Amino acid sequence: MAVSGASRVAVRVVAVVAGVVSAGLIVALVVNPDMADRTASVTGAIVGLAAFVLAVITLVRSTGTSGGGRRVRSGRGGIAAGGNITGNAIGGRSKVVGPPTPNAPAPARGQDADVRAGRDGLAAGGDVRDNALGDDSERR
Repeated sequence: MAVSGASRVAVRVVAVVAGVVSAGLIVALVVNPDMADRTASVTGAIVGLAAFVLAVITLVRSTGTSGGGRRVRSGRGGIAAGGNITGNAIGGRSKVVGPPTPNAPAPARGQDADVRAGRDGLAAGGDVRDNALGDDSERR
């Protein structure tokens, strides 16, 4: 699975923070072992709580996508299609003129991805070809 840029930065930040905390606990152990014991206990409790919260957030965000299918969503006024959008007239006074375009092959089964169009947006999980979109548009 590929890691996005933001996720990559988050992983690096967590790694640096974990390294600094570990180094601090080692220094505390050398300087004052009694204080290091209490500090490690509190640090472990905080890290455990953070891991629990992260697990809950991950479970809540992934609900509904575990079936391996594609989720298709659109905002107000948006148009979203799970597959190809071909040869359509969308919008006021739009016209598609000419012979129909042959359908493109469907994407391979492992390539299902979520499709989301924002407010007044257009999104497709496949090809967008030979369409007339918007006011007074025409495709010849």
